[in-house]
Amino acid sequence: MVKVYTIASGKGGTGKTTVSVNLGTMLAQLGKETFLMDADIGMANVGLLLGLQDAPVTLHEILAGKANINDAIYECPAGLKVIPAGISLQGFQQADPEKIRDVMGEIIKRCEFLLIDAPAGISKDGIVPLAVADEVILVVNPELSSIVDALKTRILTELVGGHVLGSIINRVDQDKPDIMIKKMEKVLGVKVIGYIPEDTNVRRAASARTPLVIKYPTSPASKAIRRIASGLIGVSYKDEEDKEQKEGFLERFTKAVFAKKKGN
Repeated sequence: MVKVYTIASGKGGTGKTTVSVNLGTMLAQLGKETFLMDADIGMANVGLLLGLQDAPVTLHEILAGKANINDAIYECPAGLKVIPAGISLQGFQQADPEKIRDVMGEIIKRCEFLLIDAPAGISKDGIVPLAVADEVILVVNPELSSIVDALKTRILTELVGGHVLGSIINRVDQDKPDIMIKKMEKVLGVKVIGYIPEDTNVRRAASARTPLVIKYPTSPASKAIRRIASGLIGVSYKDEEDKEQKEGFLERFTKAVFAKKKGN
């Protein structure tokens, strides 16, 4: 069964697009046929993060009825399929956001997961992605303004007949995340499906036009994204680095014990 998730936020600057790109890449790494569509047709950034800023055909052309969906699909790291939006204002003016439903209908025939990167804030262009998804995931920062705007987005989603799965708290820089999670769930009225710590590697990966989970797979943020992706597909999270460290410790411990016995 295909699952369609719209990744949304109440305000810009929460890291929504970065989360969308890396969550999609991680789902692909985990063996799921995954598509990512940039529905932020006015302020598109997915293509910029993946080096597709010069893509000849984008969602703009599809929504304007000038091209076929097959021409706007680009394969990225880990096999993630991406439909970027254009960055030109002219393309934005000609695009009809209502046609996103038709594009989605074509894509879901080909994948297991479709992630839609929605426009930030509350706007006419942002309503369609909230309504067409199976579930909406809110990306929110642990700041009052971000939380308030995310709450508005949750209410809007419900008004247009959508459903919010939960929230991802991004850029967390606290020693006690459990307390923060409980407060966030109480205020937003939805569960927190994961949190991503503040990580300097995020900017480095963005500068390299490469997903964080590919460029720095063992970084704290990458591990957090893998944990969230594992939860979405219903598998247990496995930290390979921690596993290797534990196995290394057990091996050293065993050798030390046997060496001691031989010495006696």
